[in-house]
Amino acid sequence: MMQATGEFRGAGLGLRRALMGPLQSAAPASLDFLEVAPENWLSMGGRLGRQFRQFAERYPIALHGLSLDIGGPDPLDLDLVRQVRDFMATCRVPVYSEHLTYCAAEGHLYDLLPIPFTEEAVHYVAGRVRQVQDVIGAPLVLENASYYAQAHRDMSEAEFITAVIAESGCELLLDVNNIYVNSINHRYEPLAFLDQLPLEKVRYLHVAGHFDEAEDLKVDTHGADVIDPVWQLLEAAYQRLGPLPTLLERDFNFPPLQSLLDEVAEIRRLQSRAGTAHTALGAY
Repeated sequence: MMQATGEFRGAGLGLRRALMGPLQSAAPASLDFLEVAPENWLSMGGRLGRQFRQFAERYPIALHGLSLDIGGPDPLDLDLVRQVRDFMATCRVPVYSEHLTYCAAEGHLYDLLPIPFTEEAVHYVAGRVRQVQDVIGAPLVLENASYYAQAHRDMSEAEFITAVIAESGCELLLDVNNIYVNSINHRYEPLAFLDQLPLEKVRYLHVAGHFDEAEDLKVDTHGADVIDPVWQLLEAAYQRLGPLPTLLERDFNFPPLQSLLDEVAEIRRLQSRAGTAHTALGAY
């Protein structure tokens, strides 16, 4: 199977099984790429496998893993990483991303948990990242995570992310909604946090909705529409980065497909505005 040719750019949508039917009749030009969890598709056959191959021939595919466990105490699952490498080669996948978290300890925990922000953890995670990169032959892309309980810390979250990237040579998946959620839950200024990150290492971005548990507690669910403050933060990120590829995440509570495509169109609108601004600045 060969993936559709084309640059990894623009605005994309996470491919979920509930969306496969509606997306088959969508205009191909309404999306620039799709993102999938490789664990869900590595061995998929039958009707769903055939449908996935059709999408992979139509759109560039990005991989966003769920179970790499880059910060956990268990040995890395290098068999999984090799399967991902082969999947990337077969589908000509331009990027493999994961979460800067841990999710296993003597077995999977089925949650993405925060890594302590310590120098020891930086060295440990960076070593594991390099193992993965040696197998896939490309930079791993790690996402800044949402978290609700503070693990032990000797440095700030932004310092920890920056140190892992510097030591490992990996890249950053900038999740704008996670910045917003964390800024409420942990009481920091989101733009200040954004400016503390190594923005030159951002490969692409995520934007999503969340659940308001309380005024001071937001839960990163990917089950709601993107809210205005998150759109504004995405626009601020584009002002700093330019219009990098951006994915709309939606995992459940699916509205009609057109509602999701309207949000993808909003991403494109903000990207277009940012691209125009960057072009104008480059003229001086």
